[in-house]
Order: sequence, then C-alpha cells, then structure tokens
Amino acid sequence: MKLSEYIINDIKPLHSNSKISELQLLFNQLTYSHIPIKDEDDTFLGTFFETDVHCFESNKLISDHLHSIEDFFVRDDTLWLDVLEAFAQNSANIMPVLDKNNNYLGYYELNDIISLFNESPFFFEAGGVLVVEKGINDYSFSEISQIVESNNGKVLGAFVSKIKNDVVQVTIKIGSTGLNEIIQTFRRYSYNIVSGHEEDSYIESLKDRSDYLNKYLNM
Repeated sequence: MKLSEYIINDIKPLHSNSKISELQLLFNQLTYSHIPIKDEDDTFLGTFFETDVHCFESNKLISDHLHSIEDFFVRDDTLWLDVLEAFAQNSANIMPVLDKNNNYLGYYELNDIISLFNESPFFFEAGGVLVVEKGINDYSFSEISQIVESNNGKVLGAFVSKIKNDVVQVTIKIGSTGLNEIIQTFRRYSYNIVSGHEEDSYIESLKDRSDYLNKYLNM
C-alpha cells in the first residue's frame, strides 16, 4: 500500500485572514499539536503550534502572527521512515503533505505512520534482538549482515540506536533459532555485546561456574 493512501482531509487548513479565536476553538475541539494554515490564494504557509496559539489574543487575525508559524511538511512521495523522522524532529502528531508543486494535499496522523512501523518484520517476525557496539569508524552494516548471515541468521532490521564518544550502538533484529554462534562471531570481530540474549547469558553463566570449579579442583 502506498503511503499517500493514508493522507487525511477531514480538517481543512484555516486561512490567514481568519481570527485567532477560530484557531483556538479548533484546537479545543481536536487533539492535534498543530493546525495547517493557508493564505488567501490557498497557498500553504505552515502550521501553528497549539501552545503558541493559546497565548495569542483572540480578536487578532492569524496573519498578525505569521512570525510564529512553523514551516514543516513532507511530500506525497516521501518514504514512511522519513515521514516518521519528520514527526519526531517537529514534535508533532500531524504532518502536512504537499505535492511536488507545493499544493497542499492533506496530512498524515502520527498514529497511522507508527502503525506501519509496527507492521514491519522488525516487530512482528519471530526472532531475537541484539545491541552491539563498536567504534564509529570501525563498524559497517555490510559487516554486521555478513556476521549474521554467515551463521545462518537473517537480518530483519537494523538501525543505529545510539552514538556517544565515537562509539556506535546498533540494534539488530535477527531471525534465527539460535543466536549464541552469532554473538560469539560478533565478539571475534571486536564488537561489544551491549544487550545480549538469554542463551548467551546462560553460556556465560556456565563458563563462570566451570572456571570456579577448575580453580577449586586445582587448589
């Protein structure tokens, strides 16, 4: 299904010659963080943030506060992951959609885009999740995929989940019945396992107990 099929048009943008009181009333009726605004020629101008609008004088015109308008949007052919990023960057739950000619088409709702993310194999396919880390100049997704696939695993998804002090953490969803071999291979390639798997924890526990027993027997 094309993402553009999720475009909604039930809330029309207000025109800039409307009163602030109309915008405030609309926010009171809805749960949206922003409301789109057009000018008299139906050209998209941007959106107003709810918290800002409630600080404006009700008898003023929207055009009196265009200095506070937020100019963010996505295109109708923008990929869903980029749309999700736009939501996060602008702290919004509504995202205006424009075509290539800057015509306003409608908007996306955050919950609809998140539902697409939840339907991806990263979430619903059975598998294990690993978080590995390595120097920012030393890791590569091709190497990560090679490590997983060389141990008969399948990468269902991977993304950089943290960067700090030139160290990158990568979260990986792996379709595999056994992850211990994959974990050990990551270690041989100098990856640190930040968040492992129960199987690996069990193996480590057995190793610790074995080392303790050997020390005891050699006393």
